[in-house]
Amino acid sequence: MDREDRIRQRAHEIWEREGRPQGREREHWDQAVQEIEAEGSEAERGPVVPDPTVEAGSDPEARGSKRRRGT
Repeated sequence: MDREDRIRQRAHEIWEREGRPQGREREHWDQAVQEIEAEGSEAERGPVVPDPTVEAGSDPEARGSKRRRGT
């Protein structure tokens, strides 16, 4: 599927999701373009790799606030 087809499909999905309003074709098209471009940027950057220094399921903000309260 080429870029324009992907944008057209995404704009249609946005239109349906918003209840099929009339007169907002340009807005939906522009939003679709932004979303498709953002997806392309993410793909170019590659997958997000978790920070190995942060424990799984931990919240660094919560840990920091606990330390502050304990001091």
